[in-house]
Amino acid sequence: MAAVKGSKHIRKVVVPYRPVQRVLLLGSVGLVGGLALVGSYLTGNYQGREQQAQAVAERDELRIEVAARTREADQLRQQVANLKLGAEVDRKASEDVRGEVMELKAQIAELQEDITFYRGLMSPSGNKRGLTIGSLDVISTGVPREYEYRLVVQQLAVNHQVLSGYLQFSIVGRQAGLVSSIPLKDVSDQVGSENLRLRFKYFQNFEGKLVLPEGFEPERIELLARSTGRNAATVEKRFGWLVQEG
Repeated sequence: MAAVKGSKHIRKVVVPYRPVQRVLLLGSVGLVGGLALVGSYLTGNYQGREQQAQAVAERDELRIEVAARTREADQLRQQVANLKLGAEVDRKASEDVRGEVMELKAQIAELQEDITFYRGLMSPSGNKRGLTIGSLDVISTGVPREYEYRLVVQQLAVNHQVLSGYLQFSIVGRQAGLVSSIPLKDVSDQVGSENLRLRFKYFQNFEGKLVLPEGFEPERIELLARSTGRNAATVEKRFGWLVQEG
């Protein structure tokens, strides 16, 4: 059978027109959407409040933890400070004890030296008798070219008598490359003569300050002591230039 050609046939359906139902449908869709939005908002708000409350709780816990750690750190710092203070006190005490021991040792050595000195005066050994030049100290004052000097001249004897005489004190060195000898009176305002008067029974001390001239390089100190009277004697002694710290 042959096919019939012509325009395409469109099938039509008749739908009844219900405006009220359409409005209700649209309203229902809008209501559902609004409820969904409100629900989402409420859910988000609730979750946000929960998260905020949790964050606040965590913050408070962290604050408590920080306060506890701060107290621990303060306690540790205090302990360290106490240990340092204790160590400093122990060190200071040790230094004080050490200083006292050294001072006592120095006093003992000085007393022993004095005992030896006086024993030598009263009971000289061997053939050593009469006028003797004892110790000489040259001490720095901290001022350039200024020094203190301390000299002891003594008499070694069994039966001591008053000894008279004089002492010459000279500093030998180099000035401009040449050997030069300077008497004590030229470098000390406390000495007025080249001959220092001797008069003692056991010993005599000479103390004072001297100031060396610029360009003078000291090498030694030369001493000459001479007694007068029936048993006159002359004694000479040299000391290398050795300066002690004051």
